Amino acid sequence: MTTAQALDTVPLDRALADLRANAGIWTATPVEQRIGLLERLLPRIEAAAPAMVADAARAKGYEVTAGWAAEDWVTAPWALAQTVGAYLHVLRRIAAGKEPLPAGAVRDLDGRTVVDVFPVTVSDRLLLNGFTAQVWIAPGTTPEQVRERAARPYRGARPGPAVGLVLGAGNVPSITPLDVLHKLYAEGQVVLAKMNPVNDYLRPHFEKIFEEFVDGGWVRFVDGGAETGAYLTAHDQVDAIHVTGSERTHDAIVWGTDERADERRRENTPRVDKPLTSELGGVSPCIVTPGPWSAADFRYQAEHIVTSKMNNSGHNCIATQILVVPRDWDGTERLLAEIRRLLRELPDRRDYYPGAADRLDAVTRAHPEAEALGEGACRLLVSDIADLDDPMLTDEVFASALGVVRWSGQAGRWATAPNIVTDMCRPPCRAASVRSS
Repeated sequence: MTTAQALDTVPLDRALADLRANAGIWTATPVEQRIGLLERLLPRIEAAAPAMVADAARAKGYEVTAGWAAEDWVTAPWALAQTVGAYLHVLRRIAAGKEPLPAGAVRDLDGRTVVDVFPVTVSDRLLLNGFTAQVWIAPGTTPEQVRERAARPYRGARPGPAVGLVLGAGNVPSITPLDVLHKLYAEGQVVLAKMNPVNDYLRPHFEKIFEEFVDGGWVRFVDGGAETGAYLTAHDQVDAIHVTGSERTHDAIVWGTDERADERRRENTPRVDKPLTSELGGVSPCIVTPGPWSAADFRYQAEHIVTSKMNNSGHNCIATQILVVPRDWDGTERLLAEIRRLLRELPDRRDYYPGAADRLDAVTRAHPEAEALGEGACRLLVSDIADLDDPMLTDEVFASALGVVRWSGQAGRWATAPNIVTDMCRPPCRAASVRSS
């Protein structure tokens, strides 16, 4: 009989003590030095990229030369470098005495303040020509208030020293370092980042990339599972927590797992009394608007839909889980035929994330008619979901399963489809950012 090994808390306590001792130094670091740290971070990302991608490909079960490895280049070094570039763009504006946001980027749109956030640079326009992105600010907030509050830590409202805990994501490689950067640069906190056991092989790469921050005592990376996470979230040297993971992980932190967990939830008395933000995924729909599509349109859009499902084998919080199509549109079956063809033709790839096989099995139990379009019981297609209580509409599969909801109605009514889908696809998780205190 084996017994669980006692958690060695000494390295964790030492890491938090180091961070606490150096938190004030980071708070006082001027913007010019912070810019220099990011500028020197970029070549270290480039240097670490090949080994980081190779390790990710190996862990997911394919060769680094396989086509699938292109995802690892995008979701690890490129995403991290792109975000560093965005931080530098804003910080350089501030260092030059400019407002962090161009005046025309913040505006009133029918009584709601919106901020145009993409594209910003020439490279943005070249890379994703025709794409735009906006942030819609909470109602009641004026454009003047948004401009005043933008980048406040760099404009006279610097926060006090604090230690932030990042509980890292196990699926997309760049999420953990991006959360670290957000804590450092947006919230002004030094960071203890606990790697997820699924991808803790990335820790040596991250430590090399963040070498100057580690040497400065501003960042520490540690390994560990749920027991380590529980110890750190309750630690008195942790001032704030961010977690990327499942609803189950979030609830274990906030309400606990003992016999009083339900009582705490009912009484809204969380176990943690510090700020907590979380990114927990959900059930994401993709809505198809009918129209006179050409053969090229069907192929092109099918590729988009399959990509949104199959990227990282569906192990993404924003992966399409429900495809909403018009029931009476003559293009619906043609689109589904293209999707089936693409799913069958893709190279073999396993659903590697822990628990994926059980979640796919749950889909096939609920839907014996589900089509398996990949090797084994994967790349499942449930082509007609009618019950609003169907588990595919309420539970995140986090694997390679796609459900189809056929909406009955005339084309002219499709302007209201997003509201209908919001009612139909009820994610089990809280909003992307929640506070426990």
